[in-house]
Amino acid sequence: MTQRLTLNVNGQPHDIAIDDPDMPLLYALRDDLGLNNPRFGCGLGQCGACTVHIDGEPTRSCAMPVSAVGDRAVTTLHGVGSREKPHPLQAAWIEEQVNQCGYCINGWLMEGVALLKRNPRPSEAEAREAFSELICRCGTHNAAVRAVLRAAQQA
Repeated sequence: MTQRLTLNVNGQPHDIAIDDPDMPLLYALRDDLGLNNPRFGCGLGQCGACTVHIDGEPTRSCAMPVSAVGDRAVTTLHGVGSREKPHPLQAAWIEEQVNQCGYCINGWLMEGVALLKRNPRPSEAEAREAFSELICRCGTHNAAVRAVLRAAQQA
């Protein structure tokens, strides 16, 4: 049976119709709202490509049932910054030339933004720990850590 939900995504309410309350939030964000970030990676919540913030906390959207979100605020990479006004970490990411293929970038940026919110001046070890459960096959780990440290200095 189809039910209607209202999701608060990037500060805007979005009404969606769902047939399965266990449908992953990721599917609603991509298929119903047309957001191209987050990305589907492993489908098990292990790689981090699907990371969003729910009430400011990094959450794997592929493992979060859309019905469990309720009225909590969902922030995707689209809600973190824009081309015109990037988040300091997005700007540092470009300055450090972190990207390789870019598939996993969503998770890395979302984890990094959450780290900087919790701790505006993280150490290198704290940045590495924040990224420890993310997967990047291109090996941009060191550049991602440098970007977090650069963003912390510029804040």
